[in-house]
Amino acid sequence: MAKLVSKTYGDALFELALEENRIDDLFEEVQTIKSVLSENPDFGRLMNHPKIDKEDKIAVMTSVLKNNVSDELAGFFRIIVTNSRYSDIFSILDYFIAQVKEYKRIGTARVSTPMPLGAEQKAAVEKKLLDTTDYTSMEVHYDVDPSLIGGMIIRIGDKVVDSSVRSKLDELTKDLQKIQLAQYETGTQI
Repeated sequence: MAKLVSKTYGDALFELALEENRIDDLFEEVQTIKSVLSENPDFGRLMNHPKIDKEDKIAVMTSVLKNNVSDELAGFFRIIVTNSRYSDIFSILDYFIAQVKEYKRIGTARVSTPMPLGAEQKAAVEKKLLDTTDYTSMEVHYDVDPSLIGGMIIRIGDKVVDSSVRSKLDELTKDLQKIQLAQYETGTQI
């Protein structure tokens, strides 16, 4: 249900941005307001509090957003609060941001390695990602996971490329277990 809500509202905001030819403006505004909301969790608790009337929440939201965001975004937030969807605000904004990035052909990748990469290695990874995808630019987030032993894991959306030593060892272990099981079933031994 949450995915449907974020898709429905995120698509609506994206369509508005396209129609108004304000993709870049609304993209920046959404990123800024998402950051501000993340830094102020008390505001979210207020907006989600069940004992506060919607009208009061709308009044608070309007006074906070007044002169700080565009009329389009302020109206969008009023709709979110009116429809009691404020609890989904971060997933809605994330969905919108992802839609804009796809539209602008900006890829987002998460790269996990067993040790930190140097600047040259990061540049090589980014170049390879751009060469092998349809994106014109790439945002790459790097994680260090010592359990990988060697190699790396790259995630772009729902696609995963796992060339880690840990993964190869896991595959080898599974293959050996299958061989042992087959031997046990047939009664043969090596």
